Amino acid sequence: MKFEDLLLEIGGFGRFQILILFVLCLARINLPMHFLLHSFLAATPSHHCAIPHQEAFVNLTMEEILLISIPREPDGTFRSCEMFSQPQFHLLLNSSLQPENDSIIQNCQHGWVYDHSQFTSTISTQWDLVCEQRGLNQATATFFFIGVTIGAVVFGYLSDRFGRKSMLMLSLVFSVIFGMLSAASVSYSMLAITRTLTGMALSGLSLIVLPLGMEWVDIEHRTFSGVLTSIFWSIGNMLLALTAYLVREWHWLLVAVTGPCLLSIIYLWWVPESARWLIANGKVKQAHKHLLRCARMNGMKDFALSPEALRTITTDKKPGESYSYISLFRTPVLRKISLCSGAVWFGVAFSYYGMSMKLTGFGLNMYLSQFVFGIIEIPAKVIVYVLVNRIGRRQSQAWSLILTGLSFTSLRSVVAITGKGLSEAAFTTVFLYTSELYPTVLRQNGMGYTSFVARLGGALAPLVFLLDEVWRSLPEVTYCGVAVCCGSVAFLLPETLNVRLPEGIEDIEKTQ
Repeated sequence: MKFEDLLLEIGGFGRFQILILFVLCLARINLPMHFLLHSFLAATPSHHCAIPHQEAFVNLTMEEILLISIPREPDGTFRSCEMFSQPQFHLLLNSSLQPENDSIIQNCQHGWVYDHSQFTSTISTQWDLVCEQRGLNQATATFFFIGVTIGAVVFGYLSDRFGRKSMLMLSLVFSVIFGMLSAASVSYSMLAITRTLTGMALSGLSLIVLPLGMEWVDIEHRTFSGVLTSIFWSIGNMLLALTAYLVREWHWLLVAVTGPCLLSIIYLWWVPESARWLIANGKVKQAHKHLLRCARMNGMKDFALSPEALRTITTDKKPGESYSYISLFRTPVLRKISLCSGAVWFGVAFSYYGMSMKLTGFGLNMYLSQFVFGIIEIPAKVIVYVLVNRIGRRQSQAWSLILTGLSFTSLRSVVAITGKGLSEAAFTTVFLYTSELYPTVLRQNGMGYTSFVARLGGALAPLVFLLDEVWRSLPEVTYCGVAVCCGSVAFLLPETLNVRLPEGIEDIEKTQ
C-alpha cells in the first residue's frame, strides 16, 4: 500500500485537511510582510544638505535660503547631495543663473534635512544612508536575501532530519527573536546582522509550509492547495501596504510585521507533524495517532489500521541508495534541465523582486502600488493554472517571463500593474513546472537547488537600482534583458503537460 491510498481511506481532502491548510496559509501571510518590507523600511524621502548658521538669514524665507545655498538640477529641483561652499546671494536677483565655477560646489558637509511629510523615520533617515552611502541602503535588502539563501540550505536539511513541524516552530521562534532585535537596532551594523538572521529564520517558514500542507492532501487536490497557499502570499502583500500606511516609523513597522509570527506560533501548535515523514522515519506510533485523528475529524469512523500495518506502507526512499545536489548534473539530460531551470528561476526571482521593490516609479502612490500589486496577483494565479493546462507549462513559463521583462520598458501604471501580474504568473508556473521536471528521487534536491538560485536573484535585484548612476535607464534595461533571456531559456526545457511524472533518473534520460 502507498501513502496516497491510505489518505483516500481516511478522507483525502476533508475537514482535517482544510483546517490544516487554512492555519498554514495564515502563517504564510508573514512572508511577504518581511520579504517585501524593504520598500518601506529603507524608503528615501526627498532631502537636501543641512545648511549651517541658518539663523543668520533671518530676513530670508526658507525657499530663498535654499536658493543661495543649494545648487539646482536642470529641471529646477534642488540637488540632494551637493551645496555651495559660500552663499550665492546674487541668485536672489536672478534665480535662473547657474554658477559657472564648479569649485564652489561641494558635497554635503553638515548632514541632511529630510522631508518627513510621508515618513516619520526610515533607516535611510536614521543613519543618513543617502548619496555616498546609498549603496548601504540598498544592501539592506541584499543582506536579508543572503540570510534567506543560507536558511534554505539549513532548514531544507533540518526539516528532513528532524521533522517539518519542529523546524517550522523553530523558524517562527527565531523569526520573532531576530525581528524584534532588528526593531531595537541602535546601529546600521546591528540592523544588517539581525535582518540577515531574520531572513535565515523566515526561510524555514517559506520552505516548510507548502510541503507540510501537501503531504496531508491527496493527489487530486494538490494543485488547488498550491493555488490557495499562493493566494495568501498576495493577501500578505496587501496587508503590508496597509500596515506601512498606518505605521510610518521604521522601528514600530518592524514590530508590526513581526508580531504576527508570535500569533502563528500559538495556533500552529494544533497542526500535526507530517504522517508521511513519520512513517518514512520509522515513527509509526505517532503517525498512527495523527491518522486516527484525521479519520475521526473527516467522519471516517470505520477506519482501522494497526501501527504494525503502517510499517508495510511503501515510500520512494530506497535502502542503500542516496542522492545529492551533485546528482543533478551527472547525466546529460538532467544536467540540461538543471542548468536551464536554474536560469529560469534566477530570472523569475530577479524580475519579481525588481518589480516589487520599484513602487515609486510607476506614477502611483507607493502604498497604493503595493496594494494594487497584491490584488493583481490573485487573478494572475488563477489564470496561470488555466493556461498551463491549455497551452502547456513550457509556453506559459517562457512567455510570462519574457512579457514581464518587456513591461520594464514602460513606466505607465497600467503596464507596470500588468507586468506585476505577469511576474507572479511566472513565479507560480515555475513552482509547478520544476516539480514535474525532476524525478521523484531527486525532486526535493531539484527544488532546493532552484530555490537557492532564486534567492541569489532576489539578493541581487535591489542592487541593480544603483546602476542609475551610470545611466538613468540602465536598471530597467538590466531587468528587461535578464527576464527576456531567462524566459527564452525556458523554451529549451521539455514539456510536462499530461506527461507521467518521472520516478528515477533513467526515466528522464530515456525520454530524450
